[in-house]
Amino acid sequence: MGDLTPQAPNPAYRVAPAAPPTEPVRDPLGATVRLIRWGGALARHDALIPREITHLLPGWFRPIAGFVHLFAGKDGRNGRPGQRLGRAFETLGPVAIKLGQVMATRADIFGIEFARDLGRLKDKLPPFPTDQARAEVERSIGRKVEDLFIDFGDPIGAASLAQAHPAYLADGRKVAVKVLRPGVERRVVKGLDAMRLAARLVHRFVIPARRLEPEAFVETVARSMYLELDMRLEAAAASELHDVMEKARADGMMHMTSPKVVWDGVGKRVLTLEWAPGVPMTDPDAARQPGLDKDQLADNVVRAFLIQALDHGVFHADLHEGNLFCQAPADLTAVDFGIVGRIGPAERRYLAEILWGFLTRDYPRIARVHFEAGYVPPHHSVEAFAQALRAVGEPVIGRAASQVSMGRLLGQLFEITALFDMHLRPELILLQKTMVSVEGVARRLNPDHDLWSAAQPVVERWIMRELGPRAQVRDALKEGLAAARALSRLVQDPPQPQTVVVEHTKPSPWLGVGVGVSVILSAAALLLSLWPGILG
Repeated sequence: MGDLTPQAPNPAYRVAPAAPPTEPVRDPLGATVRLIRWGGALARHDALIPREITHLLPGWFRPIAGFVHLFAGKDGRNGRPGQRLGRAFETLGPVAIKLGQVMATRADIFGIEFARDLGRLKDKLPPFPTDQARAEVERSIGRKVEDLFIDFGDPIGAASLAQAHPAYLADGRKVAVKVLRPGVERRVVKGLDAMRLAARLVHRFVIPARRLEPEAFVETVARSMYLELDMRLEAAAASELHDVMEKARADGMMHMTSPKVVWDGVGKRVLTLEWAPGVPMTDPDAARQPGLDKDQLADNVVRAFLIQALDHGVFHADLHEGNLFCQAPADLTAVDFGIVGRIGPAERRYLAEILWGFLTRDYPRIARVHFEAGYVPPHHSVEAFAQALRAVGEPVIGRAASQVSMGRLLGQLFEITALFDMHLRPELILLQKTMVSVEGVARRLNPDHDLWSAAQPVVERWIMRELGPRAQVRDALKEGLAAARALSRLVQDPPQPQTVVVEHTKPSPWLGVGVGVSVILSAAALLLSLWPGILG
């Protein structure tokens, strides 16, 4: 393929955006009460001060930790810290669950195993009555349920924010109607208030945690929650990803589909999608369907994710079995678009180049990409960073496919941030988390599935298209056209010459008088100071 690495820093790479502005705590007293309740739930699950970190605590603090451990119940004695924290969050409502989901995307901070365990927390609650759901639909879309649906069934699944109902349109199409829980917005606002108070306390009293920017982290959770409370935004995300998958189908890459949005059934608190074909992949019978090609299905989930991320810069960021349906021979359908990841051209290039670099064992190339992207400060050594990358990549070379994890490799790559002061954009962390989820789906379909072989055609095609000889010619032509346009504008509208006016002003006669008087007074002062010496 030749040397596709640019020799000069690429201006397309960008620095991380500023942290979101922090919001005030609206109800300090109520937030304090809720925070105490949260602390009690965490203590019962041994997730407030996990016993695994006791040996890392200062000696004076260990008795306090031991006292907190006395409150741990049965759930607090089973499982790893991430699993226990997930179970605690499941009892605390939508904000805590969303906090857990966001924490699960930060393997660079909390570690791969902790993030993976936390990512398995379940968001399930008893459903609210169908009559209430019908009233919410009518209030949100401004029409009678009977005017849009000829049948509106009981809920088939309920979570902390919303629940789903099967229904049929007048034209006979089966659809899924997602309805927000009554009053959920109020619960979210109160929960976020408690989280903001906790973040302020951590920032003030836990000095080592300040580098993690807890207040900015909470605002990231809050922004995600606010987006999920408007079904119109999720409808837009579903529509965008549907278009992306249709473009991939038109290009001959039929790896994944998604249901169409029924816009007549979309409101602030209601989302209507066409029914997803196939069997939920959480169903044990899904993998036993006659004629199902598990190997091709595993390839499809990996390639669909990479095509979305690399070719289009937008990807479904919650690709676990609960959001996937399959049918023979290897058809895959994605649902639930509450979490969508976006990466710009610079991050797409970064992802493709590091994957290609590991595939070809070109560690200096990967190092240069990191420095060009600005993720590693320039005062570090490119050669030393390449050496660290070799330590990450070489252990996986030549090993069986079932023992090589692409997601884990990226996670280990992010873990060296402390050594080289790396600064990664949040969307890359979300992408890594999604890659781990995708990898898990593929490996559960086929434990010996080769993630690298599945990814290679997509990455190689992107590299050839974006960085190959044709791309270099295309970029040179674009730069030439941009320069020609700038020159044309300069010729058509040349800069106006600047006129400089120099004014000669006649000095005032009083200026000369003032200067003269000052000189005489200074001479007199000098003479008086020397007079005694002269006389002597």
